Amino acid sequence: MSDAVQAKVAEVVPHVHEEPSFWRRYVFSTDHKVIAKQYLTLGLLWALAGGLMAYMMRWQLAWPETPVPLFRWVPEPFMYDGAMGPEFYNALVTLHGTIMVFFVAMPVLLAAFGNFLIPLMVGAQDMAFPRLNMLSVWVFALASLVLFVSFFVPGGAASAGWTGYPPLSARVEYTGVGWGLNLWLLALALEFASFLMGGINFLTTAINLRAPGLSMFRLPLFVWMQMIAAVLFMLSVGPLIAGAIMLLMDRLLGTTFYLPAGGGDPLLWQHLFWFFGHPEVYVILLPGLGIVLEIIAVFSRKPVFAYRGIIYATIIAGILSFIVWAHHQFISGIDPRLAMPFSVTTILISVPFAFVIFAMIATLWKGSIHLTTPMLFALGTLANFILGGVTGIFNGSAPVDIYIHDTYFVVAHFHYTLFSITVLGGFAGLYYWFPKMFGRLLHETLGKVHFWLTIVFFNSAFIPMHFVGVGGMMRRIANPLQYEFLQPLQPLNVWITVSVILLLLSQIPFVVNFVWSLVAGVQAERNPWRANTLEWSAPSPPPHGNFETVPVVYRGPYEYSLPGSVQDWLPQDCEASPRAAAARA
Repeated sequence: MSDAVQAKVAEVVPHVHEEPSFWRRYVFSTDHKVIAKQYLTLGLLWALAGGLMAYMMRWQLAWPETPVPLFRWVPEPFMYDGAMGPEFYNALVTLHGTIMVFFVAMPVLLAAFGNFLIPLMVGAQDMAFPRLNMLSVWVFALASLVLFVSFFVPGGAASAGWTGYPPLSARVEYTGVGWGLNLWLLALALEFASFLMGGINFLTTAINLRAPGLSMFRLPLFVWMQMIAAVLFMLSVGPLIAGAIMLLMDRLLGTTFYLPAGGGDPLLWQHLFWFFGHPEVYVILLPGLGIVLEIIAVFSRKPVFAYRGIIYATIIAGILSFIVWAHHQFISGIDPRLAMPFSVTTILISVPFAFVIFAMIATLWKGSIHLTTPMLFALGTLANFILGGVTGIFNGSAPVDIYIHDTYFVVAHFHYTLFSITVLGGFAGLYYWFPKMFGRLLHETLGKVHFWLTIVFFNSAFIPMHFVGVGGMMRRIANPLQYEFLQPLQPLNVWITVSVILLLLSQIPFVVNFVWSLVAGVQAERNPWRANTLEWSAPSPPPHGNFETVPVVYRGPYEYSLPGSVQDWLPQDCEASPRAAAARA
């Protein structure tokens, strides 16, 4: 055995450790699986907060300035006798967007699934830098605390919109918004630092700690998607961090980076924000696509179609994501000669994603499809993401975007892409890997009830939103009845609100299923889905160190012709297997 292979074997062989205390095991843990569950817990708690904010916003749009049920206790100046003022509505818009993108999608799809699965999928004992991993989750916890505190400081929470556009956000005296927005910026800075640490760990672990025989082009697609997402985040977040520092300086030190009165330019923030913001969409999107690809292959009992093509298409999409940002600025006074190239690149970036979608469909074609709960959520993600992609082509066309920009058509498109990936894709991953995470199976009937309720009420809410947007309803208005031309659209607003409330209530079966299964769910076997990726060779749940013996791979997870289990490509006796010996050689 070569020195390099011996080094990798040493990394994945479990070691004997003395029994850690409760605090070291569950709170200040360096175990990637515990850290993944910490991220998951924080993300689900923020999802609850974001969902309640969505409920409050939709109530205000359907029945403006009437008391919001369940929130009559909210004190002034946030609400008056249970009714919502426009300032508080703007704060809800700001925080709902911030929470769902940065404090739900990223910790669940990237941090929770990435932390739990990458070491297991590559055959490693843990992350490359366990202490850095622990630091990353606690920096994110600090960011969560700062954002939570920002709700209650004098002057109220941040209310400049989740994109924080100057000059609305640049000077305290312009809006009366004080430390709420300052703390909002600080929370984002801490959160970005946390995910930079995580990205370093993801890349180093996937590249350097792979099991013997597991080459780069044998890695599961989920790992590839996490690596590409980490690179996109690292390359794009720097300009926004610099921009946020300049915004804080404008607010606290009297500089004028974004204030025209002092020679600054508000559009500078838009360029810095969206240079990060559009790759950020793919940072969230790619792990969700990786989840769906893994699940579709397993429950179609077929290898993924065009494995290498998907990797190359994703890398091309990642490169293109850096040259599309100005399509968010078609109505900002941009030179039409510059708008057209950005329109072309925006439409061009749909080509690699179309390839990935067609690869998913080809994987399903003539497969032996098993409609388990994870598969239903994966198919729901695929169907709704296609709808979101089609509506995105309209937004990418500069002449059309001039009309629909900043209307509820954009809100509908945005939710069809991100809700499908973040929520539906996240649920697909939770139902699929729950047995590996917790050692128990979720209840299938409750899971299917949860899926059908979610998919019906999601589409019931957001399909009509396209029509409201085309009808001219703008984003971020607290009372549509104040606009005469919007009053005929009010019945649709009421319909959307009722659908959103039912969508939120549809999550109760999941909560019941999750909690009940943790306590009394059926014990999961090692590989209940007969899947072919390496994590299913570990016990359920995996012990500290993950693997009982050294995993040596001689066939990749998609290099099989018939459906089978992980044992078909992972030898039970790693030292004695002739194929394992060939892989080591």
